[in-house]
Amino acid sequence: MIIAANLKTNLTRAKTISYLNKVERFIEKNSITQEVLVFPATSSLVKHQAGIKVGAQNAYPAINGAFTGEIGYEQLEEFEIKTILIGHSERRHVMGETQEELVKKFNFYKELGFRIVYCVGEPLSVRESGHDKMMEYISRQYEGIDVMYKNLIVAYEPVWAIGSGLTPTPEDIVTIHKELKTKSTAPLLYGGSVKVTNVQEVLSLDGVDGVLVGSAALYAEHFCSMCESAQLLEKKINNKKES
Repeated sequence: MIIAANLKTNLTRAKTISYLNKVERFIEKNSITQEVLVFPATSSLVKHQAGIKVGAQNAYPAINGAFTGEIGYEQLEEFEIKTILIGHSERRHVMGETQEELVKKFNFYKELGFRIVYCVGEPLSVRESGHDKMMEYISRQYEGIDVMYKNLIVAYEPVWAIGSGLTPTPEDIVTIHKELKTKSTAPLLYGGSVKVTNVQEVLSLDGVDGVLVGSAALYAEHFCSMCESAQLLEKKINNKKES
């Protein structure tokens, strides 16, 4: 399973280093074999050569250049970062990134061999317009994206659930993950108000290969608990297969 933390615009560099070290010690002590990704704020990016993969929440599709307020590959290379989050709902709906811009970003970092976590999802108004309209909306977010890219991870995030404390029903998550699995064989994560109290239930659902966690992952102890839940669940599944 893949357990990913999007720290958004939170934690200083010092706090991020402390966070990473706490999670790293937990992973090592508890023999966590899940893939663990952490996406710090841009100013808190660090070189971290251990079990956790540190990724960028965003970067411009250029090596470097006159792109005020952005970072490019040159800045990521300094920290040996080869993982990036693309298409998060806040980039789409708050920063106004278009599908065309996201495709350019995707293709640029794909050519560099990055592990790409590509986000798709719908706002509440689209969800309330009916299932078919919702799937049409999400399908357009796949346009121009190489769904067969070997280093692709897809994250489904119902926009209305992010940070709201609300989540779709387990049946809804299973249904949409089943449909999205027909679009790509890449691992498919669920994101949207995932927290310590529901992470095990979410991870146990058919078609869910991991989670992308926002505010609930800001405390290292909580994120460690989620990693442990994934490990215990995988062990339980393996034991069932062997019995």
